[in-house]
Amino acid sequence: MYNGLTVLGIIPARGGSKGIPGKNIKPLLGKPLISHTIEVALDSNIFDRLIVSTDDKAIAQVSKEAGADVPFIRPAELATDEAKGRDVYLHAMNWIGLHDRRYDLMMLLQPTSPLRRAEDIIKALELLVRKQGEAVVSVCETEHHPWWSNILPSDLSMVNFLGEGSKNLNRQQLPHYYRLNGAIYCGYWDFVLNNENWYGSKTYALIMPQEHSIDIDTSIDWKLASIMLKK
Repeated sequence: MYNGLTVLGIIPARGGSKGIPGKNIKPLLGKPLISHTIEVALDSNIFDRLIVSTDDKAIAQVSKEAGADVPFIRPAELATDEAKGRDVYLHAMNWIGLHDRRYDLMMLLQPTSPLRRAEDIIKALELLVRKQGEAVVSVCETEHHPWWSNILPSDLSMVNFLGEGSKNLNRQQLPHYYRLNGAIYCGYWDFVLNNENWYGSKTYALIMPQEHSIDIDTSIDWKLASIMLKK
């Protein structure tokens, strides 16, 4: 519970990872990847219930051992490459609403963000309450400024590669740009259920440090996360 509000935590973790097979339970510094997220979530001490939505029995077992609930096995049709993330968390919320209760808030924590900290989770709720918002989505500053990016024509000409506003500027002179980091999504129960996405007029950005924002998708991400965790 946070500030009198009940909070359900949902960690989505399917078994069919293609880029890194068995990613969600692959050991990262001697601990299954998903366990990093579960332990940090429990350390935040704000969740009335923390569940894992998975289709995989091995992930379910590891999650239970780490301290999370696995109250159901996710339907196979919600564990494909084509399944939408929104359908996954809506299924979990509807199941919990039917078999447990409705909570005031829902927070979605991706297991592929192992460097997220308990303080980040708490700051998300602080921001939501302080802004009297409906949702909070975590971001971090972009590593590569979009003003220095563009498509290339077939002849590889760079005549119009940079816009007039970005030519001859040092990095320090460029405006700050942010990207979604995938670490934290949080919102009021009814807002999450009744909206097509997280982005409404009362959705606010939680700015997280880049070193907390690694989202593991490739083997390079995995190696970088290992290095950062060692530090």
